Amino acid sequence: MRAAAPEDLTARARIRDAAMQHFGDLGYEGATLRGIAETAGVSPGLVRHHFGSKQGLREACDEHLIRMIRQVNDQTRAGMASGALTSVLAARSALVGPYQRYMTRALAEGAAGALFDELVRLFVPWLNDADKSRPDPPTVDVKIRAAIGVAMGLSIGVLHGHISRTIGVDVSSPEGDRLLARALVDIYSHPMLSIEDAGRILRALDEAESSSPQGESR
Repeated sequence: MRAAAPEDLTARARIRDAAMQHFGDLGYEGATLRGIAETAGVSPGLVRHHFGSKQGLREACDEHLIRMIRQVNDQTRAGMASGALTSVLAARSALVGPYQRYMTRALAEGAAGALFDELVRLFVPWLNDADKSRPDPPTVDVKIRAAIGVAMGLSIGVLHGHISRTIGVDVSSPEGDRLLARALVDIYSHPMLSIEDAGRILRALDEAESSSPQGESR
């Protein structure tokens, strides 16, 4: 995928990776600087030296993950444009494992706002490109659609246990990941609503909104 950055060979990087593991497994409240230091093979004092506090450490984890996601997004866009689908699949798999578990736990705890915002920002160009070939114009702002799309995608990690139980294999395993990828391709390539059905539903929503008293909760 990429050569290791100099930082990735340092104690700082080991601490960060250990923190992502602990935050993902135990949650922010359950993780301790002492436990993270032990996993990283350093002293708790060195953790504080590099990051200042547990909150500072989590922010560093978020920043690292944002950089990783940007790289994966760039690789995926380049691969799709060139037809190099192998690189697309490799880029997608780069975030499976400790990154996905950390991201899911942080977002479920109501943290990682900058991470969510970056995912939305990166998704907007994909939607803009898709909109160019739509037979019908979008009726909802692209940023709203991006936010909902990101939330739907992240819900797979949140509901990991239920999905794994239903499909009969751990969705984070290589076999489960392949099943997930195929299912997503099938779902996204076959709309569940026709343009006509969508139009009827939207008109009904417009009528319901216009008939509701102003200020009434919908």
